[in-house]
Formats: sequence, C-alpha cells, structure tokens
Amino acid sequence: MSGLPLRGEPAPDFALSNQFGETVRLSDLSGTPVAVVFYPFAFSGVCTGELCELRDNLALFDDDGVRLLAVSVDSKYTLRAYAEDQGFTFDLLADFWPHGDVAARYGAFDTSRGYAERATYLIDAQGQIVDTFRAELGHPRPLEEYRAALTKLSTRENRVGPLS
Repeated sequence: MSGLPLRGEPAPDFALSNQFGETVRLSDLSGTPVAVVFYPFAFSGVCTGELCELRDNLALFDDDGVRLLAVSVDSKYTLRAYAEDQGFTFDLLADFWPHGDVAARYGAFDTSRGYAERATYLIDAQGQIVDTFRAELGHPRPLEEYRAALTKLSTRENRVGPLS
C-alpha cells in the first residue's frame, strides 16, 4: 500500500463541494487543524449513528478549534437532504466525481464496492497527518478513538505552536 498518506506526512490536498455547493479546499484551511472523516453512505444506519454521535459531541472538536469534514461518495444534493434531516452543522463533502477520488488518495476507498471506508484522519494546523484510525464495515468508530486522536493533536499543537 505504498503511496498512501501516513502519520507525519502531509495530508493530500483536495477540493470538494459541501452540502451547500460551496467548495471546501483542504489547503484553504491551512492554520486550522482538521478531522477528515470518511464514511460509506448518507442515510445508512451505521453512518447515521456515527455522524449523529459526532454532531452530539461537536464540542470535542470545537473546543480544540478542529474543523470537522465528513466525506462520502454521495452527491451534494443527497448530502444537503441528509444534513437537514439529521441537523448536521458541519461540512458534509461530496466525493462524488471523479467517484471516490479523494477517498482513494487517502487509502479509504473500497474499489470493489464503490464507496469510502470508515477511515478518519486528524491533520494538524501545518497540514501533517497526526493520527488515523479505521473501523470495519458495519462497525462504528468509537467516540473514544476521536478523543484519543484529538488529545494527540492538541499535544502536538502545543509543542509546535498555538492553534490558529
């Protein structure tokens, strides 16, 4: 699996539309730590449970100034309906076309099934990957893994410099 981004390496840049049709470019967020959360599909059971748990615990990210970006292969139109239905206030990004391109660059695309896998990347304010974790199909990522990754990110930011 060479070529996949690893801890300590720069996160691959991307530009994707959010649920409002606005372009979100990772490089435009320079100076801001980011959590990139890949998930298979909007409106599916496990994905909805995971994202609702993140919605209900958004303070974990906000308190550390971390921008939460959730990425799936759904269209921006589906993501808009999903965000409205579930009350998501964070960005839902459409890796719709080229289908799964960003997920593939992060090593989080299942080519045989055509969707993003459950993979999370924590990226520091300098654009370096600080932590990454995954969950198998049908299993949610535990909130405790986010807490641990955010602690690593916060510790790193305190060593490198204050969060912007």
